[in-house]
Amino acid sequence: MSMVSGVDTHADVHVAAALDDNGGVLGVESFPVTEAGYCRLAEWLSGFGPVVRVGVAGTGSYGVGLARHLRREGVVVVEVDRPNRQKRRRLGKSDPIDAEAAARAALSGEATTTPKWRDGTVEQIRVLTIARRSARMQRNQTLNQLRQVVICAPEEIRVRFKDRYKTGLVTEAAAMRPRKGSDPIVFTTNTVIRGLARRIADLDDEMASIDHALEELIEETAPSLLACYGVGVVTAATLLVTAGDNPDRLHSERSWAHLCGVSPVPTGSGKTSGRVRLNLGGDRQANAALYQIVLTRMSSDDETRNYVRRRRAEGLSTREIMRCLKRYVARQTFKHLPRAALNQSGFSGGSGVPCVRCAAAEVTSGMATDGERLGTGMHSLAQDGHRAVQLLDSGMRLYWLIRPMTVSQGSWPEGGELA
Repeated sequence: MSMVSGVDTHADVHVAAALDDNGGVLGVESFPVTEAGYCRLAEWLSGFGPVVRVGVAGTGSYGVGLARHLRREGVVVVEVDRPNRQKRRRLGKSDPIDAEAAARAALSGEATTTPKWRDGTVEQIRVLTIARRSARMQRNQTLNQLRQVVICAPEEIRVRFKDRYKTGLVTEAAAMRPRKGSDPIVFTTNTVIRGLARRIADLDDEMASIDHALEELIEETAPSLLACYGVGVVTAATLLVTAGDNPDRLHSERSWAHLCGVSPVPTGSGKTSGRVRLNLGGDRQANAALYQIVLTRMSSDDETRNYVRRRRAEGLSTREIMRCLKRYVARQTFKHLPRAALNQSGFSGGSGVPCVRCAAAEVTSGMATDGERLGTGMHSLAQDGHRAVQLLDSGMRLYWLIRPMTVSQGSWPEGGELA
């Protein structure tokens, strides 16, 4: 008897529910959020029979470790969204109820989304992107603080940095050497200005180091993505993080556009039809990356600027044109996303963890190849045997044809050949 399970994930404990094919509850159990707890949960599920699929809530947060462990075990994992509000109001809220709801969503086919894998090169890119985004925010905040301090500083400091509010402020302020003088306010202000400027310089160095690491990882994962016009290191990293380590779960460029929030949403009703609006869903970071690519192309790409002029002549607004361009860029970038590939050891994603499906596919492919070779050899052997039978039959016919002659002559012709 096969079964389906659902897991409600939390920071310290996961609650799992098991259902049979007919939706009957086989059991509900809690497990700690540790590697040993994941093993116990997998053993508990296998005790009810073959596991068809497991619906996990929060595969991008608390459930990421469990989803990774189940995938290593060869179990199909699907992402379960939050429960329906009407059902929650009717049935109540508790961890066992949520786990059972997740299992029923997986059983009914309501939950079919394949979660993103987080055990490959793209996971490294995601972590570096988080660090870079934090450094950039801190730099902007520190720069605003530096400018505010300079604006409110004593007169001699404001005169010194009067023409350097936009350029050269950080470089000159970081090179300052404050000295104690008659005015303690000037000394303290100069010390603070130098500290803020040096903090900005350190953040610039940190972002440059992160950008270098990101570029190396992107060149390793999707080198053709950087070749697209207007796609830089940061935008390419953002798109790869949205796709995840398993972009094969995106079956078409339409699903990629929907994930990026650039698929048009129809707004027709009654006598109004054919109108669409911007999609406010999807991954907003990826949407912002596509927006930056479109801005770059609109400002410096001749083909894009010709397209913008032509569409404006047709009566489209700038917002509608940008929506069309983002959809086009999504279609183009989808072609450059990395495809799932095995390395020489038969492992997936560079994580050192065997991919059961890929390894099985490789073994099956090897067996099929060997079978084809064996079949070819057997076919050749059969052909050779058929030729041998034909030769033997011809030889026997020839023997009975020449036997009277050889008997009458008393011997075979010299050289073994017929005269």
